[in-house]
Formats: sequence, structure tokens, C-alpha cells
Amino acid sequence: MKSVTRRDVLRAGGALAAVTGAGVLGGQAYAAQGGREGALPFAHGVASGDPLPDGVLLWTRVTPTPESVPGSGVGPDVTVSWEMALDERFTEIVAGGAARTGPGRDHTVKIDVAGLHPATSYWYRFRYGSAVSTVGRTRTAPADGSAVDRLRLGVVSCANWQAGYFAAYRHLAQRDDLDLVVHLGDYLYEYGPGDDAAADAVLRPHDPPLEIITLEHYRRRHAQYKTDPDLQALHARVPFAVTWDDHESANNAWSGGAENHTEQEEGTWASRRAASQQAYAEWMPVRYEPGGRLYRRLTFGTLAELSMLDLRSYRSEQPAHPFDPGIADPDRTITGAEQLDWLTSGLATARVQWKLVGNSVMISPVRFPSTLSTEELRALSRLTGPVTGVPINVDQWDGYTADRLELFAALRDNGVRDTVFLTGDIHTCWAAELPSDPLTYPLNRASVGTELVCTSVTSDNIDDILGVPPRTASLALEAAIRVANPHIKHVELDSHGYSVVEVTPGAVRMDSFVLTDRKDPGSGVRRAASFRVDAGTQHVVRVWEDR
Repeated sequence: MKSVTRRDVLRAGGALAAVTGAGVLGGQAYAAQGGREGALPFAHGVASGDPLPDGVLLWTRVTPTPESVPGSGVGPDVTVSWEMALDERFTEIVAGGAARTGPGRDHTVKIDVAGLHPATSYWYRFRYGSAVSTVGRTRTAPADGSAVDRLRLGVVSCANWQAGYFAAYRHLAQRDDLDLVVHLGDYLYEYGPGDDAAADAVLRPHDPPLEIITLEHYRRRHAQYKTDPDLQALHARVPFAVTWDDHESANNAWSGGAENHTEQEEGTWASRRAASQQAYAEWMPVRYEPGGRLYRRLTFGTLAELSMLDLRSYRSEQPAHPFDPGIADPDRTITGAEQLDWLTSGLATARVQWKLVGNSVMISPVRFPSTLSTEELRALSRLTGPVTGVPINVDQWDGYTADRLELFAALRDNGVRDTVFLTGDIHTCWAAELPSDPLTYPLNRASVGTELVCTSVTSDNIDDILGVPPRTASLALEAAIRVANPHIKHVELDSHGYSVVEVTPGAVRMDSFVLTDRKDPGSGVRRAASFRVDAGTQHVVRVWEDR
């Protein structure tokens, strides 16, 4: 964390914002900050999310005048109409209506459509005046209690605009077999230009050109990300289920603050968090409004349930160091008491086979080998959060062991089977078992579930941080991690890309796909590894790896 540079950028950016702030931007300046003037008024695409058996959420943003740019707080209140059909040509329109929007919600539009048929594909579009948006496609969930043969998910996290291009989204959009994209957090980053792990590889500078702390800033950053053509294409193709991690607000956020927030220079945390949450509610296709509850559950017949967690809003502050006895304090929490009760009771009473958990930080216990060099430990800490004095990551569930013990005990004591945590955050690919008793594993291989972790879309990982070619220095580091943590069946520390998770009655399978080059907008992709969790086993099996 380069705090001096970050503060310098913030102060310099404040002066720049006074000249180029969104409130005075016209169409030409908007195009310069990443917008496409010729695509107005629907320059930010369309999206859908949170599919139910009888409904889905639709989203867009309208720019009714050249001055009504994101974050500006100016422009008229307008009416945007929408329609939904059973075909791409809209010859069979089944729903439609109109919605008012204006500067109070940054001219974003969210429509919660009800009365739809389960397991059905729909096309939708928006109109403002004579302008028509891109046509989006979405799909409702299967009927409650229905038998489902397959559910296929795209799984992504950690997309840093500055660190590379979003080719991973393009490759997912080009598939035609996804039911849902699960975004596990760090959809955007709060940093200013050059003030993050990608400081030496800034390909696309952030807008606004400073660390974002106000509502105007967060709105502009969301808007910039949604001008990316690959992200727009994926949103228009597949419904999303999203949650936030820390960078949607600030690095290593907790309920009362963040590592990347200083009240003396940036105002109160409550104000900054409220701004980030309002912009998130406006700009993301999710059933969430400021002050509401982000954690929720989506059901797909009798095959699977997806519990999306919020691990930032209620958590206690991270321990200062791994020797802090507070790590095991039952009064400290990563979930908050209400969310943990909701999660454990939901898993214990679920009437589906597979219990999937959308989990923003790793739940598997991880001990970093004591043999690591100082440079290797420093590189790992850039990915995982604080690693101080001993090998443990206190920003993950490792820093909140009482909550993890309670959750694992609920799974074990209630005989819950087929629980799979889908995780992001750490910029690397992992597959692990969740030991019922980590101290006796692997002699006692009893496992309460499994965890599959996707790599980053673009955000830095080990080879980027160490400045070495991929699949060189990381190989020994990966081997050492596996030796120190026998429940971890796979770890790959170098690649960028996405995962595809297929759920069937017999197994959950994760295929990890990696980009050829995150700095190339036309990057190719290849399947790098595949892992399977067979029904009833609670164990991970490697089924394929590209060596």
C-alpha cells in the first residue's frame, strides 16, 4: 500500500476535478472519459439480474442530454419505456411499461419484472424518445420444486480497469450455454491512476483521475466500467448475480472503516460507505437499495440454491496481527449475527441437492509456509491482505475463526451435504476441501464442504507482483502451499481469466479458463484445469490439467 503516493494523487486529483468534474462535462468531455457519444442516450448498455422463477430485474442508464453525464447531478427527470418479448425481433411482446428517472438516481433505471414463466428465455429493450437501447437477453430460474438436469454458471471477480482489458467477459459472452454469471466482488476498483497493485501496468487510467470517495466519484467510476464493450456484451447476454467485496468501497473495508480510508483527509467512513452503496444500488442489476440487505438466496428447482453473502457490511475490524487473541473472539464477526443465522439455517433446511455459497473471501484455512522468503510473503500479502509476522491472512475467514467454527459445526452437526463455496478476491485459482478438523486432516479426511476459487479478470497476481514470467517462481510457491495445507488440492498463482461451474445431480465441476494476455483486448483463452466434486463426497477430484 503506497499511502503517500495515494494521498498525493488524491490532493492533485481534487484540483483537477474542480476543472473537469462531471458536473460541467459536456458530450465531448464525456466521450474523453470513456463514454461513447455516438451511443447516447443508452451509452452504458443494458443488464439483467437476480432471476426468479417468475421474474427478473432489468437495468439500464439513460443520458437524456449531453450535460446529464454520470455523477453530474444535472439533467431533467424523464420517462423511459421498456418491453420484453419471447423473441429477439419482439413479435411476441409479453410485458412492458415505463419508469421515471432523473439525477436523483443518476438517470439509472431498474425494473423488477414479475409474472413471467419459469425456465424461459426473454429479450428486452428500453426506449427514450426515438432512441432504442441494445437488445438484452435474460432467462428466468426453473420452477420451485422442479427437477433440473443442469445449471451452468460463469464465475468471475476482481476486474481492475487499469490492469488490463476485459477479454474474460468477451469469452463468456460468446458462449451460449450459461444460465447465470456470478460476480463475487471487486467489480470495480476505487484507486486513482497508478495507485494500486497495477501501478506499473496502467493501460486504461481510471475516471475520475483520483481515488473515489464521493457519490459523484463512485457514479463516474461505475459508468466508466460499464462503457467497456466486453462487459456490456456479457451483461446483455446473461443475467448476473452480484455481491460486493471491498474495492466497491475501499480496500480492506469493514463495518466501521477501511485500510484505504483516512477520516482526516477523506471525511467520515459512514459518508463514504453510503456514497459507494448508493452508486452500487443505482448502477448494478441487483435487488438492493441503500440501507437494505444485499445477502440473498436464488433457487434453481431442486438442483441448487445460491446464497450470495455480504462479507463487508457487518464485519468487525481485521485483527492488527495474527497473534491477536481477538481472532478467535466469539464477539468478532465477518458475517454479522443475523446473516450467519440466515446462512446456517438456510443450509441446514435447504430442500435442494447442491448448496452453493457466493463467498467474496476464502473460507478455507490457509497457512503460508514458514520457509517463504520475505519477497514471497510480501507478494502474497498483496493478494490476500495483511500477512504479519506469521503465515495467516486475517482479512479472510482466517481472521474470524469463531464464525467459521460455528458455520462448520452447523454443517457437520446437521449432516448437510453437497455444500460448495464459490469464492473470489484472491486473484488466483484454488480448489480445496473444508476439513471438519483441520488439526487431524488428512489422517481424518472428514470434510464439511468444498471451496472453488476463481482467478482475477485482470487484477495482479504473483507473477505480476514479483515481475517474473508466469509459471516460473510461482511453481515452488504453489508446491509449498500445498504441502503446508494438505486440504488444498490445487493452487495456481499466475493466471487471469474466469471459471465455468457446471452443476448436475451427480457432481459440481469447475473449469478454469485463463487468458493469453490480459493486456491484449483480443486475448485468446484456454482451459487450464478442471475439478469435480462428486455428489455426497465433500471431496475435490482433479479431472484435467493443462501441463
